[in-house]
Amino acid sequence: MPLDADRPAVEAARRDPLRFETLYRKYVAQVYSFALYETRAHHAAEDVTEQVFLQALRGLPSFDDRGLDEGSTFRAWLFQICRNVLANERRRVRRHPQVPMDLAFDVPAADDPAATVAARDEAARAWRVIETLPGDRRQALTLRFVDEMSAREIGEVLGRSEGAVRVLIHRALRAVADELGGERT
Repeated sequence: MPLDADRPAVEAARRDPLRFETLYRKYVAQVYSFALYETRAHHAAEDVTEQVFLQALRGLPSFDDRGLDEGSTFRAWLFQICRNVLANERRRVRRHPQVPMDLAFDVPAADDPAATVAARDEAARAWRVIETLPGDRRQALTLRFVDEMSAREIGEVLGRSEGAVRVLIHRALRAVADELGGERT
């Protein structure tokens, strides 16, 4: 069985927690990106990312390197932690709703304001559709197209087989396309 590509860094971090920085630097942008797509708020994504890496550092001694044909089981494990932290964050937000202040300051400069508005409307419409998908479909799309994970890695994160992930992604894309096509008419 092939070993996790991150095994040397994981072993070094197990011996000396200060060496965890290598893993942090390698994955912080990916974890943050996934959290941002899920939370839609920069500060919430930063908080989630921080929690993920703190939990990963604490849980590193119990991490089980099972090996993959490609990719990293550490990466999949990290995204499983992220998925759990996001679920906890969603529960917290449902109990204590807040309005994100980031929306008030999100006004990028553009040469053609009409094109900017049209592109922003199109993206917002697509995200509204994606946000209505069941959680596993939405997360599969984000992991595949934002974090560029393979079906096997997504399967590790979601606890599904590689084939089931491919079906999940296909059905999610079909649902989004059908809904966007239906909105245009």
